[in-house]
Amino acid sequence: MRTKAAVGRPVVVKVGSSSLASPGGGINRDGLIRTVTQVSDLWSRGHPTVLVSSGAVAAGLSIMGLTRRPADVPGLQAAAAVGQGKLMESYSGEFSKVGLIVGQVLITRDVVAERGQYLHAREAFERMLSLGIVPIVNENDTVVVDELKFGDNDRLAAIVSHLVDAALLVILTDTSGLYSNDPRLDGNAQLITAVRDTDAVLDEIHRNHGRAGALGSGGVATKIAAARMAAWSGIPTVIAAAEDGAAAAKAVAGEDVGTWIAPRENRLSARKLWIAFGLPSWGRIHVDRGAARALTERGGSLLAVGVTGVDGDFSIGDAVEVIDADGGLLGKGLTGLGASMLTKVAGRHTSEVGGEVIHRDDLVVLH
Repeated sequence: MRTKAAVGRPVVVKVGSSSLASPGGGINRDGLIRTVTQVSDLWSRGHPTVLVSSGAVAAGLSIMGLTRRPADVPGLQAAAAVGQGKLMESYSGEFSKVGLIVGQVLITRDVVAERGQYLHAREAFERMLSLGIVPIVNENDTVVVDELKFGDNDRLAAIVSHLVDAALLVILTDTSGLYSNDPRLDGNAQLITAVRDTDAVLDEIHRNHGRAGALGSGGVATKIAAARMAAWSGIPTVIAAAEDGAAAAKAVAGEDVGTWIAPRENRLSARKLWIAFGLPSWGRIHVDRGAARALTERGGSLLAVGVTGVDGDFSIGDAVEVIDADGGLLGKGLTGLGASMLTKVAGRHTSEVGGEVIHRDDLVVLH
């Protein structure tokens, strides 16, 4: 059931490269102005709004004389370095026309993983919003390395929503929402108007229609991942068309627009959100029914005695999936043992192993 966003609560709006970039690179002025209009409209309605904006790489392409998104990391970093300034200049100029000041916020994953930086980031957002400043957020693509990379701005928007305790996450994209099939290929594809993050239809869409666009790093899969992250934060998500200039206003008013992904009642910490949805899985750990009960009912750590099998070649600290005795996904966590060692000690008592396989503080139970 859709709900209105409470007045005074922040809203996070994410807009992708497909909605901001011209086909050959550079900024689509109409798309940028439409985004500015929507964000300023939310501010006028009493919703302090954070804008998570893609488009830095695309903005840099035309300046650099390129027509295609670079495939290598240094090329992407160079394009981002050139384009980020141009993108912010464009936003600053358009927002000033409606009486709003903007501030640039560049984030990497260590802001989420390290508690002190997380708190500083949250305080910075709170201060900017209280002063009427529009934070424009992007990943720090120019210097970020894989170990600190979010990978796409959809997931980043979900983390920012958690940081500011948003009432709503609005993802503006090049379709009217999530469809049962690719509407560009299937004329009978149906718009999914409302869904829970646990519904199997999202898994099917994720598998079949998750490719990224030519000028961006995201796709349907990343939007589903972001909506699920937001749901675990207790925040609803609306995925809607960027071309609908009233989409964000309709979303905060609780009107039928795009696809609504309902929130959960329980919340995860920002760090556990990233473990669950932001990190790639490097393997699987299979557990017996006793271990599954310990994890789900008692909130315990995963011990070697309950491990029945190991898949993948992972190292200490890698994210791995935990699979129950029926083959279902039970959870995800950061392993304290590498795959080769865990294979040797699987089924043994903790006193023989010397510690947990996954400590409960590093484990997210998703079942």
